[in-house]
Amino acid sequence: MAKRQQIPDPPFGVAAAFGSYPQPARELLLSFRKDIFEAARDLPGVGPITETLKWGEPAYLTETSKSGTTIRLGWSAKRPGTVGLFVSCQTSLIESWRAQYAGILEFTGNREVRFTIGQPPPAAAVRHCIAMALTYHQRKRAQ
Repeated sequence: MAKRQQIPDPPFGVAAAFGSYPQPARELLLSFRKDIFEAARDLPGVGPITETLKWGEPAYLTETSKSGTTIRLGWSAKRPGTVGLFVSCQTSLIESWRAQYAGILEFTGNREVRFTIGQPPPAAAVRHCIAMALTYHQRKRAQ
């Protein structure tokens, strides 16, 4: 049986960003980070993830394969009870997710899925959205 690949430690700047968030927000965002790395490992053609900061927030890119769009994770003191999973507003992802997950996920504009801290996120929907983001360009090329 193949050994599961470990999730890498975040780079220093990304770790510092996570460390600046309140513990409940950090824990939720780190669970999304884990989902991103696991999806990238399991999805054909995605390959390694580049983890960096964009606008001071953890961001995940399929820089090598260019299979997907950037996923950014964030918390803001302006909305202390929520965290966000962001994708480029140039994609059709939020529109697709809205059609599939209205009433299950909360959407803000055309780039954010917002989650309430302290409420368990709908795990299957989150994993599906992450998979769609990581394969966004791959799927567009196939059309």
